Amino acid sequence: MVLEVALIDVIPGHEDSFAAAYQQAHRIITSAEGCRSVRMTRGVESSSRFVLLVEWDSVEAHDVNFRQSPKFAQWRALIGPHFANPPLVEHFVDVPA
Repeated sequence: MVLEVALIDVIPGHEDSFAAAYQQAHRIITSAEGCRSVRMTRGVESSSRFVLLVEWDSVEAHDVNFRQSPKFAQWRALIGPHFANPPLVEHFVDVPA
């Protein structure tokens, strides 16, 4: 399992519109093969900053099953117009305790 972490800065004033678009887009990403869970969080100190957390079976599930599919274009069409700049996206794996 890998965790996709996307830091998303939204155009100031678009926060509520972005959140509404995410509600629609959520079903698109969760239907992608290899997607385990999706969570969006909003900054307390920086209300225009959001963090998307997606658990994928693998990096390939994210890059191939989702990003290279028509679902990604649908997802981006809903939330992309609210981006202040391109999101910073990285993948992480758990560190054993």
